[in-house]
Amino acid sequence: MFKKVLVANRGEIASRVIRTCKRLGISTVAVYSEADADANFVAEADEAYEIGKPPVKDSYMNMEKIIEVAKSSGAEAIHPGYGLLSENPDFALKTKEAGLVFIGPGADVMGKMGDKIAARKEMKKAGVPVIPGTEEAVEDTEEAKKTAGEYGYPVMLKASAGGGGIGMQAAHSPEELEKAFEGNQKRAATFFGNGTMFIEKLIEEPRHVEIQVLADAHGNAVHLFERECSIQRRHQKVVEEAPSPVLSEKTRQKMGEAGLKAVQALGYVNAGTIEFLVDEEENFYFLEMNTRLQVEHPVTEEITGLDLVEEQLRIASGEKLAVSQNDLAISGHAIEVRIYAEDPERFFPSPGTITTAVFPKGEGVRLETAVHGSSEVTPYYDPLIAKLITTGRDREQAIERMTDALDEFRIEGIKTNIPMLQKVVRHERYRAGDTTTAFVEKYYKGGQ
Repeated sequence: MFKKVLVANRGEIASRVIRTCKRLGISTVAVYSEADADANFVAEADEAYEIGKPPVKDSYMNMEKIIEVAKSSGAEAIHPGYGLLSENPDFALKTKEAGLVFIGPGADVMGKMGDKIAARKEMKKAGVPVIPGTEEAVEDTEEAKKTAGEYGYPVMLKASAGGGGIGMQAAHSPEELEKAFEGNQKRAATFFGNGTMFIEKLIEEPRHVEIQVLADAHGNAVHLFERECSIQRRHQKVVEEAPSPVLSEKTRQKMGEAGLKAVQALGYVNAGTIEFLVDEEENFYFLEMNTRLQVEHPVTEEITGLDLVEEQLRIASGEKLAVSQNDLAISGHAIEVRIYAEDPERFFPSPGTITTAVFPKGEGVRLETAVHGSSEVTPYYDPLIAKLITTGRDREQAIERMTDALDEFRIEGIKTNIPMLQKVVRHERYRAGDTTTAFVEKYYKGGQ
């Protein structure tokens, strides 16, 4: 096992990684921008080094500086968390070339899965179901309209690079597609440096269900069942749970097997997530693979009893998986909500200084947070300020605990999406498990 690990991230995920490292007796190194000098994770690490100005390009995305700090501090490995450099194959490669261990998959696999067109091809070859769509890039509006006409509307226009819903838009007619194409292409080029677009047949009002996988360097792999992540705003998840409230055991088994097919075909090592869209008849289709730890990983930890960060560390240090598929079973139910510093109606970020923070406690309540009662939420970073997780013997108990915990949660000084989350978990459709990706538009914004 490693003796010292640098955490190349910030906020609650940096704190999360540091916590597991401390439990395992691993020294930790934090890196931080000028804006994060007083952040929780900086104080929690054994060592901390400032690496630049607040903008991410000058600090958290500065590969050379982060690797320099890792080497000078004596760290043996770098944990990238999620976001930022976590799925950057160049960073994984540079880390390896510097004689350090990147706690994640290899740069070659990461590169393949980071390109959605290449990922579709790999999954199709592996026998994993994919949504009907283009196998190559769509170059311009005319080609896009011709292709969409062949598949039939509605279609989904997507950027091949990046994620978070950027460069992604549904089109129900040639006019809508023409209007969407150029803007989304430019947006993808701006955010990801790559404006490549492709088209898929639109699966209307699907569920978003994903399979967590772990694989070691010795050929062993397991899946840790599914997470339901259908409640989203702007194509970004806000409520996740495990297991899915409606998936049949037969479909659960098939999706787990598909996840392992993907791992084996890729020669994948470490933690990863294969995301699927599931229609009303439980047909499922590959969406993308996240080659890192997911924001929503705590719900999987709660139903399996595993620490996914520990598993990542052990795999990266060369150990074999300590569990087999037969050792794993679902125990209880877990729900996570993402608490953002944002307007609960328009979903725009709401930076500022927190004046009061009252956190919920109690049986079956877990909190991952980056803030305290006087934290400043800056405009430089993702506005996620906390993840609230509740568990129960069944879904009903987990929901009741979440309802109570959200009522107890109080943040003042900035706006948060807590009012929105309170409405969601109380909604009769949510309680019934009717959680498609259209939920927020239909039942929250739609006021039904």
